[in-house]
Amino acid sequence: MSSHRELANAIRALAMDAVQRAVSGHPGAPMGMADIAEVLWRSVLKFNPGNPRWIDRDRFVLSNGHASMLLYSVLYLTGYPLGIEEIKNFRQLGSRTPGHPEHDLDIGIETTTGPLGQGLANAVGMAVTEKLLALEFNRPDLDVVDHHTYVFMGDGCLMEGVSHEACSFAGTFKLGKLIGFYDDNGISIDGKVSGWFTDDTPKRFEAYGWHVIPHVDGQDADAVAAAIQAARAETARPSLICCKTVIGWGAPNRQGTKAAHGEALGVEEVALARKTLNWPYEPFAIPAPLKQAWDHHAAGAAAEAAWNELFGRYRAAHPQLAAELERRMRGDLPQKWSEIATQARAAAQQESKPLATRQTSQASLNVIGPLVPGLLGGSADLTGSNNTQQKNTTAITPTDFSGHYFHFGVREFGMTAIMNGMALHGGFIPYGGTFLVFSDYARNAVRLAALMHLRVILVYTHDSIGLGEDGPTHQPIEHLTSLRAMPNLSLWRPCDALESAVAWIAALERRTGPTALVLTRQPLPQQTRTTEQQAAVRRGGYVLIDCVGAPEALVMATGSEIGIAAQAVKALNDRGRRVRLVSMPATDVFDAQDAAYRESVLPNAVGRRLAVEAGATLGWWRYVGSQGRVLGIDHFGASGKASDVFPHFGFTADNVIRQVEELLKS
Repeated sequence: MSSHRELANAIRALAMDAVQRAVSGHPGAPMGMADIAEVLWRSVLKFNPGNPRWIDRDRFVLSNGHASMLLYSVLYLTGYPLGIEEIKNFRQLGSRTPGHPEHDLDIGIETTTGPLGQGLANAVGMAVTEKLLALEFNRPDLDVVDHHTYVFMGDGCLMEGVSHEACSFAGTFKLGKLIGFYDDNGISIDGKVSGWFTDDTPKRFEAYGWHVIPHVDGQDADAVAAAIQAARAETARPSLICCKTVIGWGAPNRQGTKAAHGEALGVEEVALARKTLNWPYEPFAIPAPLKQAWDHHAAGAAAEAAWNELFGRYRAAHPQLAAELERRMRGDLPQKWSEIATQARAAAQQESKPLATRQTSQASLNVIGPLVPGLLGGSADLTGSNNTQQKNTTAITPTDFSGHYFHFGVREFGMTAIMNGMALHGGFIPYGGTFLVFSDYARNAVRLAALMHLRVILVYTHDSIGLGEDGPTHQPIEHLTSLRAMPNLSLWRPCDALESAVAWIAALERRTGPTALVLTRQPLPQQTRTTEQQAAVRRGGYVLIDCVGAPEALVMATGSEIGIAAQAVKALNDRGRRVRLVSMPATDVFDAQDAAYRESVLPNAVGRRLAVEAGATLGWWRYVGSQGRVLGIDHFGASGKASDVFPHFGFTADNVIRQVEELLKS
């Protein structure tokens, strides 16, 4: 029988060989954490490599994603469909083993990690989702949702501020099935972290309300196993197992130094490591007895079969609950979704009085939310400002998980990364709110949501200088342009109730990436539309006001500037000019329409164009061209009433008229 150390050395060998072949990568952490991974994956983790999507599997997150070869090694060794050729092609173009893990459930990779700390926050999101689903769906003696979330993390993860946001949240909400392994090796890229990271990590996590197991020898399989057993026994608090390890363990001249962290060991050092580890095998060769000992197909299939038997009894006793759990985990919208969407649009079309789009957004949410179980919201301490809580819902608290809304606290980054984890786990469609200007705090988590194609809904209010008195620190300028530049992020900036409803519908229907809903603080007028125009809103850009005959000028606007532009265009047309107003609530959606539709809205023959948006002008030049103009704001705002700030910066109907008339004279 193979020993724990021999089995762990299979990870070490694959890691150092793959990094050496690529002449790029991070061998140190995989070699240091190999013993921990061997115990967890072979003796504790509940998974089935024959069905990586089994819904009651334990979740594993490698937050220190530079240690990717550790994850790839155990996925290969345990029998996931990740072959040895992929291990050999580590970090090569087109391989499934990139430099940092990328979300790929078919081979067992739960999330994309690399930006440190975010994997840890994703794990918090997964754990809170498991707890919510268990309380909603489990019945006596039928615990069909019953799994743990395990996360590996390093010093870098804990230095990143998002770790504080997420771990504070996890402790507050008592996520007892979250177990973290802190790889305390004392080394980062610059060397010994004692020069810049002297936190008392156990005390820090105890202060969060975590169960902490300190001083575990991470190279002692028995000590690791005992720590995991103690962590699993603690059900009221998340657990942190502090593992003391040696980075690059087994490489005699590199272990314990920064040289083991982020570069290949070198041919000579790899040869010495083979001798030290008593590993006489060729690169990438795993002896059959070791590979057989690692293989988890039989155990995984048996674990899933036992769960299938349990779920069969559950389905017989609670058929509606079983069907709902399966629907939610598939990510499908309710069967009557088309009727729900129609109801939301109809309700919006009935609105006549001026309202802020944060209010019309909430009105749509109040129609849609009760009819879409699994739509779960929250806000980063701005509930009353973001208008993100549905009526008749209660907040989730540490002592009562029956609610349907999270007060995330002032944790924009943590909130977004936690929502990513919720979306990755499955069972909920998460949305969360903050001010648009504070999307900066959350931006890297937004980027990872886009990279992973996650259905996460970002509710960003107070969208421009129109928020007024809070001044330039709170007034977003570059944010619309910046977010629109992000690949695979869809952004809607609605102008009234109908566009708000359509934005929510689009966000819920979009399964291939996150959606940002950008909303006003100040009230906006409701626009009048024909039936054809109402249908066209979903296309992201459409003709809102047209002229008689071919237009001689085009005006484009979004959100709060639609009202200003509409006044101007109507006045110009009353004077005999031929001006068309195009509402562009979602430029990315409009850009995805066919060429014929785009031409019908923005005819190429009309070169005199004006874009109007109270934000940076950069993104609009592609629409207005060399003959056009952009009425925007490329500097910071000012503190004052919105009714004063808008005119101060030229956002008035009179100025729009003046700009168009000057274009027509040119």
